Amino acid sequence: MGGTPWHIYASGVFVLSLFLDRADGILARLKSRTSKFGHVYDLVADSLSNALVFVGIGFGLRGGNLGGWAVPLGVIAGIAVLSVLASVMRIEARKGERAAEIKNPSGFDPDDAMLFVPIAMLLGWAEGLILAASLGASLFALIFIFYHRKNLFGTAPSRDPN
Repeated sequence: MGGTPWHIYASGVFVLSLFLDRADGILARLKSRTSKFGHVYDLVADSLSNALVFVGIGFGLRGGNLGGWAVPLGVIAGIAVLSVLASVMRIEARKGERAAEIKNPSGFDPDDAMLFVPIAMLLGWAEGLILAASLGASLFALIFIFYHRKNLFGTAPSRDPN
């Protein structure tokens, strides 16, 4: 279980990781050096990193107010992140690269929400963060799967009330 200095170090490393991840993607596109492997590697690395951050926060909070609930909450958030990854990979296998992208004219990517993690940690909101992440990531995963149900399963739910 980490103390305050470790929250600061971990937050800094995580922000650096997010920055470098974004920079390498931009650089690859600018230099026309993108590849299918690079795309898949980036998806998997990002998702595993994000999932493990939530699991790690849960483990770190197990001695706090949430007690034994902290670890399962972190695991729930991590599983939700990985379920979105699995859905994206299935969609892209069926429909092609970037078929699961969420188009946003503002340029905001759902992964940008991860910038809130180090901010919340530095502000001492870790317990609220893990509660919000377990609920929010799970809700996002369900909405994402529902939105992409045709691409994932090939059919939409029946509208017949019988």
